[in-house]
Amino acid sequence: MASKDILAINLKYFRYQYNLSQEKFAEFLGSILPYINQLENGRRKPTLELLDKFSQKLNITSADLITFNEKHYIIAKRIDEKK
Repeated sequence: MASKDILAINLKYFRYQYNLSQEKFAEFLGSILPYINQLENGRRKPTLELLDKFSQKLNITSADLITFNEKHYIIAKRIDEKK
């Protein structure tokens, strides 16, 4: 699995944990919606600096964003589907 795909899984997972829409998640991370959407869909690769910025906002390490964790795979497509 490519690192951008792992990042996509992990971003969705953390957004899900914060119970935020993509738009609110982008605001929280200090980014913009189209960029977050592209990251979550595996179409973009962020810089190391941006990974550091996101990880600080999420209170995790940068490695947590790019390390595959099977528990982070979210099947639900929308935050409002959280059970």
